[in-house]
Amino acid sequence: MHQLRLFFTALQFFTRLPIPRWVGFEPDWLHHASRYFPLVGLVVGIAGALVYWFAALLLPPPVAVLLATATTIYMTGAFHEDGFADACDGLGGGHTRERALEIMKDSRIGAYGAIGIGLLLAVKCTALAHLPPLAAVAALVAAHPFSRLLAASLIWRMEYARAEGKAKPLAQQMSTGEFAIATLCCLPPVLLVGLSGWLPWPNLLAGLVAMALITLWFARKLARRLGGYTGDCLGAVQQLCEAVFYLCALAAR
Repeated sequence: MHQLRLFFTALQFFTRLPIPRWVGFEPDWLHHASRYFPLVGLVVGIAGALVYWFAALLLPPPVAVLLATATTIYMTGAFHEDGFADACDGLGGGHTRERALEIMKDSRIGAYGAIGIGLLLAVKCTALAHLPPLAAVAALVAAHPFSRLLAASLIWRMEYARAEGKAKPLAQQMSTGEFAIATLCCLPPVLLVGLSGWLPWPNLLAGLVAMALITLWFARKLARRLGGYTGDCLGAVQQLCEAVFYLCALAAR
C-alpha cells in the first residue's frame, strides 16, 4: 500500500491525471516518489501510443503523430518540454553558473528556448511519422519510461544545484535500491517491445545505448556548468533521450 501511494504521488507530481482521494499526501512521500518516474512515463507512453494507433486508422501518420504528441504534452502539462526550453535558455545564454541558474528560473522563454523546443518537437514528430505504425507505437511505449529512468539517474548520481526549486522535493539523492526499482519498472515495456518484433532488437538496443550516451554527455556538461542538476535539467534529459530514441529507431531500420 505504501508503494502504491508513492506511485500515485509520482503520478500527481509529474502529470495532470487525477488520483484517488484515499491516497492522501505526506511531504516525505515525494522524496521517494522518483523511483516510479519511469512507471509514470509508461502510463504517458501507452496513452500516446493508443491515440496514435486509433488516429492512424483514419488519418495520415503525420497527423496521428501530432495528436499523440499533443496528448502526452497535455497529460504532463508540458512539464518536461518547459524544462528543456529553460535549460536551453540557461545553458545557452548564461556565461556563469549564477547567471545560468537565474535565467533558468525566469518564467519567460528566450530565443534559445524557443528555437530549441521548436526543433526538438519537429525532430520527434518527423522521426515518428516516418516509422511504420507498429514501430511508432513500440517506440512511444519504450522511449517514455526509459527516458525518465535516465532523468532519474541524475537524481541518483548528482547533487541538486539550487537551494530551492520545483524539483527540490525530489532532490534528496536516490538510493541504489530506489534506482533499482526504477530500472525494474522499465524492463517489462522494453522486453515487450523487443519480443513483439514491432521494433527490432537492433533498433531498440541502438536507441537505449544512444540515450545512455547522451545522458552521460549532458550530465558532464551540467557538472561543469552548474555543479549539479535542476528540475529543468531533468526535463531536458527526458526530452533529449526521447528524441534520440526515435532517431535511432528510424536510422536503424
